[in-house]
Amino acid sequence: MSRAFVTESDAVEELPDRLVSEHPNYVTAEGLALIDRAIIGLRAKLAKAQLESDRNALASVSRDLRYWNARRATAEVIPSPTDFSAVRFGSVVSIERHDGRRLAYRIIGEDEADPNKGLLSHVSPLARALMGKKVGDVIRVGRGEAEIVAIGTQTELHD
Repeated sequence: MSRAFVTESDAVEELPDRLVSEHPNYVTAEGLALIDRAIIGLRAKLAKAQLESDRNALASVSRDLRYWNARRATAEVIPSPTDFSAVRFGSVVSIERHDGRRLAYRIIGEDEADPNKGLLSHVSPLARALMGKKVGDVIRVGRGEAEIVAIGTQTELHD
């Protein structure tokens, strides 16, 4: 249809695609399930937006669906580690900071990350500092240091 026949209120601006990380898309099994749930939810929202002819919702949901489909297509599931001699993707690492605080972090995929819940993206500065390190190693954390005091699974570190 010619733009001459489209009113301003009918026009929908194409939203720019969400940025996709240039890093490998490593995910845990839980991370892959998160992506799959996001796609299912977005497909339902897309169908609803189509039924309601909601052009703004169509644009927004379509953009998000393109992002999650791209993330699903590039997802590489990394199995949970079974060797805890060094920090790896999927490891839960307990560190003790110079002030005595003990914190635990799980190193996971970018889309799964939530630092407030102790879930670190494998490309975050802290995760990169931890990768390959062993219990007893000291890393720089902000302006201080922290010692790795345990490497294991979520249940091992919180029992």
